[in-house]
Amino acid sequence: MFLNRHGDGGGPGAGAGAAAAEQADDVVRWAVFCCVLVPVVLLVYGTSLGGAAGTALGLVSVTAACRVLLRRSERAMRSEGVRGRRRDPDRP
Repeated sequence: MFLNRHGDGGGPGAGAGAAAAEQADDVVRWAVFCCVLVPVVLLVYGTSLGGAAGTALGLVSVTAACRVLLRRSERAMRSEGVRGRRRDPDRP
């Protein structure tokens, strides 16, 4: 089980959706950090300002798209938890 920010597993009511949401938040935070760090490193190593800005813009657009997909996945997991699992047609 994954630990949340408070150091516990989220209690007995925490399901896979809560753990996935925590992980998604962490991934987005690291991606935003990289969106800032990579252009700075490029500038330090002599890349043009335009090149670093273009890289930053590309990283931001990819990060935003990934964030949208992660949130959509979280909503799907939550709605699946509310509806319950689908029955396997092969099981009696």
